[in-house]
Amino acid sequence: MEDGAARAAAVQKLMAAKAKSGKSFSDIGAETGLTNVYVAQLLRRQAQLKPDTAASLRAAIPALSEELVDLMMQPPFRSYNPEMVHEPAIYRLNEAIMHFGESIKAIINEDFGDGM
Repeated sequence: MEDGAARAAAVQKLMAAKAKSGKSFSDIGAETGLTNVYVAQLLRRQAQLKPDTAASLRAAIPALSEELVDLMMQPPFRSYNPEMVHEPAIYRLNEAIMHFGESIKAIINEDFGDGM
């Protein structure tokens, strides 16, 4: 399990590899067949990279080392930043979820299945 400092160091390396590619999260998503949100979650160590996705991600981000890919395949350490809820975009997203959550959940379940 990563502690906060180790996670921050890993995220910094992952984001540096992304920056070196010159691609956005959306560019990488389109190239790999993943969503831009999932790519962002992978590169911020908020989601676990699956073996069948690793090759396409490495092709899209050539600067990803084998060590980083191996780290990304480990379950991430979940964390919570209490300051994030004050970020205007996050606050508005929370408002949207409160008002439209049932519809958003229905689409997620329809497209990706009910993971619960």
